[in-house]
Amino acid sequence: MATPLTADRLVAALRAEGVTVREVSGWRTNNRNHKGAWGPVNGVIVHHTVTGPGTDVVGLVYRGHSALPGPLATGCITKDGVVHLTGNGRANHAGGGDPDVLAAVIAESYEARPPAPHEHDGSAGAVDGNSRFYGWECENEGDGRDPWPRVQYNAMVKATAAVCRAHGWGAKSAIGHLEWSDWKPDPRGFDMKDFRSDLTACLRLQAGVWPGQQEDEEEDGMKLSDQVPVGDWVKKQWPDDAGLQDGKISVTTALGSGYAHARRAADNTTQLIAQVAALTAAVGKLAEGAGLDAAQIQAAAAAGARAALAELGEALTGGAV
Repeated sequence: MATPLTADRLVAALRAEGVTVREVSGWRTNNRNHKGAWGPVNGVIVHHTVTGPGTDVVGLVYRGHSALPGPLATGCITKDGVVHLTGNGRANHAGGGDPDVLAAVIAESYEARPPAPHEHDGSAGAVDGNSRFYGWECENEGDGRDPWPRVQYNAMVKATAAVCRAHGWGAKSAIGHLEWSDWKPDPRGFDMKDFRSDLTACLRLQAGVWPGQQEDEEEDGMKLSDQVPVGDWVKKQWPDDAGLQDGKISVTTALGSGYAHARRAADNTTQLIAQVAALTAAVGKLAEGAGLDAAQIQAAAAAGARAALAELGEALTGGAV
């Protein structure tokens, strides 16, 4: 538990972490403190806004709407990666949630995920999350298909790291709304377990050093991180191949291991050609001693070698990635 950051400390922490900050006019006095306590604070909750193009999403988070007055979060993180500060204090973002989740967040005692929530806003055992959590409303339609631009996702990680670093919290002090309330689905489109992994990486470095996740390079429309199936022949030949899981391998790993396999095949082929040449020469000498037509025997041996190499080539390509 901790005393909430002042407005100045929050801005300083965000800027030190390397995010672009926009202070929305009036945010420093925009809060719901008259409706309940603000603090002590225990963590950060990540949300999606359920808004599409053309929505004044920052204004919505700042003002709220007819059913729920603003601010709806500490800040709104838009798709361009800008952190718009919209509230300083209690905000209508978390609502009621599960006390077991709160205890696990305070102790940072869970493994990959906090305990599954069994409470929600208005349920008998729910606890007030608006007094205990900072909130980031992150611009997204929330349908699981609307993409999260890398610049936005990086800003979400860094903004959360800024708050956690300022309070001395670890990554397990950050949760998704769906991990707080059994009524909520957000955020959709990424896994909070992975988000906490990136947050951990960020917090292990000094503020402003974490580079963020980079966009995958593409190869003919395919991302290098994509998982692609491999043929049975590859699995049979290299069953212990690094990166091969559930019959699939990442493009990056396939390129690396495929190169190694190709080099091995090329070396084997070179050796085979040399052996066939030596064998042909030896047969030729034997043919001369026996009075046979050496040219015919050598030609037959060469033809056999070509057929063997062709068969090897088909085997190498038939089960390739």
